[in-house]
Amino acid sequence: MNRHRFSPEERAGVYRAIAERRDMRHFLSDPVDADMLARILHAAHQAGSVGLMQPWRFIRITDSRLRAQIHQLVENERQLTAAALQQRHEEFMRLKVEGIRECGELLVVALPDQREQHVFGRRTLPEMDLASAACAIQNLWLAARAEGLGMGWVSLFDPEALSALLNMPSGSRPIAILCLGHVAEFYPKPMLELENWAVPRPLSAMVSENGWG
Repeated sequence: MNRHRFSPEERAGVYRAIAERRDMRHFLSDPVDADMLARILHAAHQAGSVGLMQPWRFIRITDSRLRAQIHQLVENERQLTAAALQQRHEEFMRLKVEGIRECGELLVVALPDQREQHVFGRRTLPEMDLASAACAIQNLWLAARAEGLGMGWVSLFDPEALSALLNMPSGSRPIAILCLGHVAEFYPKPMLELENWAVPRPLSAMVSENGWG
C-alpha cells in the first residue's frame, strides 16, 4: 500500500479538473472573488521551475482603457493570422478566439528580464524558463477549473507591442494573455474540436519506447 497516495475522492478531483479543463472564450462579466483569485494565483506560484528560478510574472489588468488597448493588439494579430492561413481565412475569422472584453479578470503572464543569470538547468536548454512559466499557467488553469472558473490562454499578440504597452523592462517578454472568469457553462469538448477546426490526436500517437516513433 502506498501511504503517499491521495484518497479515491481526492484523486478523482485531480483527474476531473484535468479532464474538464477547457480553453474558454465565452465569459460572464461577473467579478471574481478576491480570495478566490488569490488562491488561484498562489496555486500558479507553487509550480515547479527549473533551478527554482520561478520565471513567471503576473500583471493584473484593472484599467478599462488598457484592457481595450490589449484587445486591439489581439484583434490586429487576429487579422494577420487570418491572412497567413490563406485558404482557411474565412473559417478562422468565424472563430471566437478571445474573451478579453467580457471576462471578470484579465492577466498578462510574462518572463522577467535578467533570465540569463539562471544557468542551472538552462545551459543547454535556455527555453526551460518558458517551460517553467507554462507549468505555472497550467496550475492556474486547473485551480480555476476546480473553483468553477473558466480560463482562456490568448497568444494572438505582438510581444514587443504588448511589452511597450505595459512598460515592461528590456529583456522581459509577455507569453500569455489570460482571460479568467465565470462562465455560463464549460464546453463539453475543446472548442476547436466542436468548431471542426482540428481533431485531437490519441495518446497512442504520442508515446513510443526506446526511440522516436
